[in-house]
Amino acid sequence: MHPATLHRRAARAAAVYTALFLVLLALVAAHWGPLGTVDRDIVVTLHHSAVRHHGLTRVNRVLTDWCWDPWTMRALLAVAVGWLLWRREWRLALWVAVTAALGTALQQGVKAALGRERPRWANPVDSAHYAAFPSGHALTATVAFGLLLWLMTLHGAPAKWLRLMAAVGVVSVLGVGFTRLYLGVHWPSDVLGGWLLGAALVYGAIASYGCARGRTGDDGPRAGPTPGVGQ
Repeated sequence: MHPATLHRRAARAAAVYTALFLVLLALVAAHWGPLGTVDRDIVVTLHHSAVRHHGLTRVNRVLTDWCWDPWTMRALLAVAVGWLLWRREWRLALWVAVTAALGTALQQGVKAALGRERPRWANPVDSAHYAAFPSGHALTATVAFGLLLWLMTLHGAPAKWLRLMAAVGVVSVLGVGFTRLYLGVHWPSDVLGGWLLGAALVYGAIASYGCARGRTGDDGPRAGPTPGVGQ
């Protein structure tokens, strides 16, 4: 498939994910009853389990605080940016760094503007700072693994490594969302919002990078298929 076609598809995907995020944001801001009911039902059920099963709760805390923590995800992207700079791929390094920074800025900005309260418990098993929507853990994991998979395809990684990265990414993105719910520090719609905004950022980065490269006539690294687009 022609790169221009892939970039257009990435742009459409970014638009779709952005629109879905904005719809969800509007529902959360409006305190839409059915959404609130689903949110409460899910977190109450999971919190009851977390209170009873201390071992599983500890595992979830380790995963969320160390393996899938936003700073761990940012460290992975910092390594990727350093590798790109070492290869003198300045523009691509800038795109990854700016996308990661934009993700952090957007999620903090939306949190501050919306000010959604986190779930409150008489017997909490964990705590978290800042407002609830969207989940920073879910957003950062989505951005990190989406960008890493994109970089691997751009540099012609073998299919088996792409499949492995995709599998690790899916497990991590879904897994971190579950840990935030199980530990009772987020509503399900917070996690969904993080996933949607993160996906919009990744596809937006892919589309804008392709557009900028096309205008300058810079071929850049040899491109493979865009992850999740046209496959």
